[in-house]
Amino acid sequence: MLTAIRLRFERLEIFTLPTLLIGAWIVTMVAIPIVRWTLGDEAKLPFINAGVLLQATAVLVILWQSWGWRRTLATAVTVALFTLAVEIMGSTTGFPFGHYDYTHLLQPQLLGVPLLIPIAWLMMLPPAWATVAFLLPQPGMAQAQRRKRYALFVVLSALALTVWDLLLDPQMVAWNLWAWQEPGGYFGIPWLNFWGWFMTAVIVTLLVRPQNVPVRPLLVIYTITWFLEVVGLALFWGMPGPALAGGLGMMLFVYIGWRYRTHN
Repeated sequence: MLTAIRLRFERLEIFTLPTLLIGAWIVTMVAIPIVRWTLGDEAKLPFINAGVLLQATAVLVILWQSWGWRRTLATAVTVALFTLAVEIMGSTTGFPFGHYDYTHLLQPQLLGVPLLIPIAWLMMLPPAWATVAFLLPQPGMAQAQRRKRYALFVVLSALALTVWDLLLDPQMVAWNLWAWQEPGGYFGIPWLNFWGWFMTAVIVTLLVRPQNVPVRPLLVIYTITWFLEVVGLALFWGMPGPALAGGLGMMLFVYIGWRYRTHN
């Protein structure tokens, strides 16, 4: 009987490191509104930092278990350095997102950009890859078909990341973590911002050229992110508009990812 119970636990993968990290991340995110209500607005900042770090660590561990440490490290460095450079350029020149400034709340910062920001890119880009990983070229495909599928993968995974910002940006602006100098038409967010997100994701994906993406665990993270963001904006933060728009966008990729996922 004990052997049977142990095998069931192994099948459920309850006590793996990624599962424990994901569980800690969920608890941290659920705690944010509670901490804010009980201790005040400033008290939520350590939990925001912890949530990003836990989610990014879970993603890196999942990649490491599938890709090995060399490829995972190369991916992490590429994503972090490129997105940090783009964010520094964006907050300084207004290209490619529009004119915005980070407030002092997220620390530490480098040249006006919180170091948490490239980590946030890293925590969500691989899950976005997982939503359309079925499009990655497979051995034996003709060259023309491989190119077409990979181009579609790059475009759609970048879109899967961008729709997350339909939820994220209005929330972060409301929390005064950054501010737009020229507010735009999407709940105060310039439309140019989303084009910048899309193009940044496209370029990073082309630089990394992901293959053999560990789909299932990364899809779990994308799905939980979607659920937590939608519930949080709709029920706790008073933002039903972004919850609806961003929620529908991410829900489409949640459906696509689980409907067409590969078995890994």
